[in-house]
Amino acid sequence: MKKSTIRITVVFLILIVGVVGYYSYLSQKSRNASAEAAQSKIQMLLSRDLGKEYPPTPKEVVKYFTELQKCMYNEECTAEEMKQLGIKSRELFDAELQDNNPLDDYIPLLKTDIETFHEEKKQILSISLPASVSVDHFSEDGFEFARLYCKYSVMEKRKSSQVQIVYLLRKDDSGQWRIYGWDRADAADKEVIAE
Repeated sequence: MKKSTIRITVVFLILIVGVVGYYSYLSQKSRNASAEAAQSKIQMLLSRDLGKEYPPTPKEVVKYFTELQKCMYNEECTAEEMKQLGIKSRELFDAELQDNNPLDDYIPLLKTDIETFHEEKKQILSISLPASVSVDHFSEDGFEFARLYCKYSVMEKRKSSQVQIVYLLRKDDSGQWRIYGWDRADAADKEVIAE
């Protein structure tokens, strides 16, 4: 073999090794960036001090709650992060809902629900909140309530479906809107019809 052929072969091999190495570096960097983005989203949601920055409207309360849900159900959370996200979401609950869902019961049930969601290979694609004018305000038994409907787009086994959830919020003594409960809209409508 000629020296020029050997040189060309060596240069060619060095270029291939360089390109493969650079590609590996970039793909690792991309994976790290994705992990950091997910981590920063979790940390951002957990860092919100609801004592100082409580959402001012029913829509904003549900928006923050659904952001916590998307994080818990879609992101790779550690057990501790999932627990902290669950505690943070519980801070949005009305006192009655908190009483009906003690922390020691709520977190294990939430963990089981998330594990089932992952086992079924589901993912929340998006959550659509209504316009502020579409929030239904009413009074009952001396309390102010707000009702709003959210559309969840969920991917399950490569099929997308939509589920509509109705949230009911009640204004507490300090004037903050708290989540009183929620249900699938079709189930909530059946309950109203049955009454």
